[in-house]
Amino acid sequence: MEYIKTPFEGLYVVQPRVFEDDRGYFFEIYNRNRERDAKLNYNWVQDNEAFSERGVLRGLHYQTGSSSQAKLVRVIQGSVQDVVVDLRPQSKRYGQHYSIILSSENKKQLLVPRGFAHGYLVISEEAIFAYKCDNYYNKAAEGGLLFSDPALEIPWLLAQSSFIVSEKDEVLPVFGQHLAVNL
Repeated sequence: MEYIKTPFEGLYVVQPRVFEDDRGYFFEIYNRNRERDAKLNYNWVQDNEAFSERGVLRGLHYQTGSSSQAKLVRVIQGSVQDVVVDLRPQSKRYGQHYSIILSSENKKQLLVPRGFAHGYLVISEEAIFAYKCDNYYNKAAEGGLLFSDPALEIPWLLAQSSFIVSEKDEVLPVFGQHLAVNL
């Protein structure tokens, strides 16, 4: 398992070592010792899974204050465009986004530290998306950014007219209007 640095401090692409033979494949999804070897130390407390069809966009979400969450995200079936936005005011990348394709084929994961808004767009016919969190979900602490905010300049891989978005996500604030929050 390799932890590959991105231009964003603390944001890593996790590339597992996949063993394939005529029976199929095997790989470790998570190994605490390998995480510690990479000088990372998360205490994952919750696992979540979501099934979605092509065009479903979930996000961009975050948790605030003491409920802030780091996530280790991956795709079990299908493929998604995974996007994060850096909301850490002290960061050199504040307000910038990072995008990656996560799929059941490439088996990559994204380790998202606290302080990022996160979302994904399903680009295959169907997808099963799974993620670990280092803190429990707290409805009272949820926040988000509007996925279509022109200031974020996110180049979504499907036409926005084909997106399937929750009512809640369609009315999230744009970047300049989100509250200054403790992430």
